[in-house]
Amino acid sequence: MLDLLLPTRCVGCDRRGSLLCDACLVVAPALRAPRPAPAGLPACWSATLYEGAARQAILHYKERGRTALAVPLAHALAFTLATAVPEGALAVVPVPSAGRAVRARGHDPVRRLAALAVRQLGGLGREVTLRTDLRHGRRVADQAGLSAAQRAANLASSLRVDPAGKGRLSGRSGASMVIVDDVVTTGATLAEAARAVRETGAEVAAAVTVAATRRRGPPDFLTEGKENAKAVGSPVRHMSLPSAQLIRLERQVERCVQPSKGASSTP
Repeated sequence: MLDLLLPTRCVGCDRRGSLLCDACLVVAPALRAPRPAPAGLPACWSATLYEGAARQAILHYKERGRTALAVPLAHALAFTLATAVPEGALAVVPVPSAGRAVRARGHDPVRRLAALAVRQLGGLGREVTLRTDLRHGRRVADQAGLSAAQRAANLASSLRVDPAGKGRLSGRSGASMVIVDDVVTTGATLAEAARAVRETGAEVAAAVTVAATRRRGPPDFLTEGKENAKAVGSPVRHMSLPSAQLIRLERQVERCVQPSKGASSTP
């Protein structure tokens, strides 16, 4: 309703015209692992750092009901998925939101981003499915203010795979399993999600997020990401992400995608 009644302004610079203007959100897919990384954390990719316009966009999307921001954020996620795993079939597994958070927000933000990213990649010819079989097995405390060790203890054995979904996540399909979340901070959530998926017998190829929290201390977080990306042979791509016209990003994603038959999206 607010988007209809009030002029649209960029959440990064407050300029009129779009929710995210051309200059505000720079998408630079790279390996950005937290330090120290928790045990079991897969190769951890992110589209950008959790600061500036990216941080504002994620906060407005998750906590302030600006669900229209799901579109540009999902395009950034799709671009990063295609960069992290450039070939073969993909199975995208979003980290589930807690039930109380879904009720408070009215939707599951990460699941929505994952579904849109899967639709984007599938439309470009990539064989990709959405697997929503991860569940919360028990209630956990609010993560805000917890240290890395406390987060790991808080989340230990908190996620499980729904019994009906164990066959789908077992790895027999041959698809590369990728865990998806909005932000990586200590990596505890992604490591716990990967543990739950591995218990089905599947391998986890990577974890992919929209943004990564910059961690203090050497080496420089963004520089480390660039070097890691170069080491695995995947160039870091820098570009601006427009909110109204996403054609440039779609073309970048298309160049990353290796077309294959049978593209699908299974909620």
